[in-house]
Amino acid sequence: MNSDTRTDARTTTAVATLTVRYFAAARAAAGTTSETVEVPAGTSVDELAETLAARHGAELAKVLPRCSYLVDEVAVRDRTLGLTHGATVDVLPPFAGG
Repeated sequence: MNSDTRTDARTTTAVATLTVRYFAAARAAAGTTSETVEVPAGTSVDELAETLAARHGAELAKVLPRCSYLVDEVAVRDRTLGLTHGATVDVLPPFAGG
């Protein structure tokens, strides 16, 4: 199964628990090297970026649009990609040098 299902008296919600790892300027802006994030199952990479910006503030919000993303070590070309439970998302800002 690709997601946890959380049930209460009112709703049933599929939740994806993700590991987010930050590198370089993204790590500095987030103030952490990694974190666990719960989002609705199927959340896109762009939606995750919005969640992370809201969680960590303006500094990370400035960095995220310039970042590249890996999901389970595969480069993301389509940022509307839906994320699944247990995925690892790497946030990679542009690196200087050759």
